[in-house]
Amino acid sequence: MTRDPDDPPARRRFLVQGAAAAAALAGGRAQADAAAPPATPEWMKTPGADVGSQTYGTPSRFEADVIRNVPKGLKQYTSASSRTPLQDLDGILTPNGLFYERHHGGIPDIDPARHRLMIHGLVETPLILTMDDIRRFPSESHIHFLECSGNPSFEAIKGKTASDLVGLVSCAEWTGVRLATVLREAGLKPEAQWVVAEGADAAALTRSIPIAKCLDDALLVYSQNGERLRPQQGYPLRVILPGFEGNMNVKWLRRLNVSAEPAYSREETSKYTDSMPDGTARQFTFVMEAKSIITRPSGTQRIAPGFNEITGIAWSGRGRIRGVQVTADGGKTWQEAALQEPVLTRALTRFRLPWTWDGTPTTIMSRAIDETGYVQPSFSDLTAVRGLKSFYHNNATIPWRIADSGEVTNGYA
Repeated sequence: MTRDPDDPPARRRFLVQGAAAAAALAGGRAQADAAAPPATPEWMKTPGADVGSQTYGTPSRFEADVIRNVPKGLKQYTSASSRTPLQDLDGILTPNGLFYERHHGGIPDIDPARHRLMIHGLVETPLILTMDDIRRFPSESHIHFLECSGNPSFEAIKGKTASDLVGLVSCAEWTGVRLATVLREAGLKPEAQWVVAEGADAAALTRSIPIAKCLDDALLVYSQNGERLRPQQGYPLRVILPGFEGNMNVKWLRRLNVSAEPAYSREETSKYTDSMPDGTARQFTFVMEAKSIITRPSGTQRIAPGFNEITGIAWSGRGRIRGVQVTADGGKTWQEAALQEPVLTRALTRFRLPWTWDGTPTTIMSRAIDETGYVQPSFSDLTAVRGLKSFYHNNATIPWRIADSGEVTNGYA
């Protein structure tokens, strides 16, 4: 049974269990840790490091293991990726240095003074804009998630950590110009139905965007979490399409071709389509459906009997998260988790549930519900409709198995 840790009986048990655990460790630790109170640790005895060489702030050396996850079996040529260490993060914003990456033609080294954005096709006035021109337009800042549509595939839900399973999702505050503002400056012709965006990378990655999205919440972005985009994230200019699959958020943006038809490019024909059991394929499945994952406790972590907070993240490309339900008994019963404010549209939402583990093996799992009423499906329910041939848009629930030792492992393994 889950109890509020602020409830007096639960609090007494929590304190007693905590005291017992501390006593069990006290023997060796008190003698080995000479810096523990009331001793004065060595870092209090001399002045610390000077600011001088810290021209760009870095994390503590004790956090050196909190890094992007580069899969060891992945050939890191120009088409490659790295994953966000979700299990090591708190809140909803992803630091720029830990934001996931996906590249199809390597990371170009672009001089912003020489970069140009071309807008042509079905417009009244074709434009060629410099970065200074773009920054003269009214700017906005919004918090949105970005997720690769292959996060994870249907056939390989493998890996030990939350990062291994769904580390191709991150969330940031994006600053830039409404795409609609720039398109109106060029003047759209009545037959305009699509905007074909092209990147300035070696792959010239090209995706077709419906005009309705372009005129809604699409952004031309030049800053992320308050600083200019990093090269890995599309410096100096990229598209952000809130809620749409990551590949459509074209980086290193150089061209917008307004057209009456989509481009049917490589990334929307041979790739980024969803193979169905009957041999057909779904195309232009832009929206990332509601999804969630518990990040603590999660794979490779270890817990002790007693109070443990269950926490994780949820998100939906269709809007805000309305609720997250958590099971701590393998799906027999579900409880409502608390959602941490702010709960924003098309952004990561942090959820929390107080839980007392009795030490017996179990499986924990979360499922998200968005504001449209859509409920994150189980893997069996999803594959009953979609089959196992598809590589993209797997938003099934993710179980974590907890052994009697407290070790947490991938429930799919």
